Amino acid sequence: MTDYRYRLLNVFTVAGQRLSGNPLVVFEDARGLDATTMQALALQLNLSETTFLFPSEKASAAVRIFTPTFEMPFAGHPTLGTAHVVRAITGAGDALTLEMGTGVIPVTADGDRWTLEAKPPAYRPVHATPAQLAEMLGLAVDELLDGARWVDTGSEQLVIPLRSAAAVSRCRPIASLLQRYGRVTDEHYLVYVFAAVDASTIRARFFFSKGTAIAEDPATGSACANLGGWFLARGAALPLERMIHQGEEIGRASELGLRIDHERRIFVSGEVVELGHAQIRL
Repeated sequence: MTDYRYRLLNVFTVAGQRLSGNPLVVFEDARGLDATTMQALALQLNLSETTFLFPSEKASAAVRIFTPTFEMPFAGHPTLGTAHVVRAITGAGDALTLEMGTGVIPVTADGDRWTLEAKPPAYRPVHATPAQLAEMLGLAVDELLDGARWVDTGSEQLVIPLRSAAAVSRCRPIASLLQRYGRVTDEHYLVYVFAAVDASTIRARFFFSKGTAIAEDPATGSACANLGGWFLARGAALPLERMIHQGEEIGRASELGLRIDHERRIFVSGEVVELGHAQIRL
């Protein structure tokens, strides 16, 4: 039997609310665990993601990220939360790097507010019509804005702008249509909808496959980075800063910061709170 110590955190929390944001479990030392066991542990814990730390010759630590059903090469809230743990257990300081499936990701901290720099975006067109996308989301076609596209700054997702925050809240996606129009792989779909609340604030939701069901994420850092890529594709004036509010519809308010500098670099930031630690014996 071996004990594997882990920490429970919330990422992208709202100031003063420790039980807000997106939960994350980070295993401090995953040496001895194979991919099958890590996948089983992620299913056991049943959070949107669970991460596992390993030594790295390229970065402060190597990280593997698992949802309950599959491994991901990159995800935003696991990056920030895992960096928080790496700093705590290694004394790496407020500037560190994490080796992930997409490469080495630089991460910095100001207290408990962490920031990652995303990869430059890649794009591909959306072949579904506006009417088909609206039907997929359970909306009227005039509630969508022009500009839906696939964006990839580490995790490819379908990014769809909506006309209002009310339309974001009204989304009632249909699983079979998400699978048809929002499919990233044969098994998985990843769809992000957003709308401007005002000049500096955005309301967003993120839908993804969880087995045969539709799941919704309370805070999605990779989608926030992809939103940055969307703004770049639209020729937005730079520098740009936005605060993204996500999770209200599922009772888990979250706040994510997006910044794009004059050099077109995309940064995602958020507060991290550690709630406690425990261990699993295998």
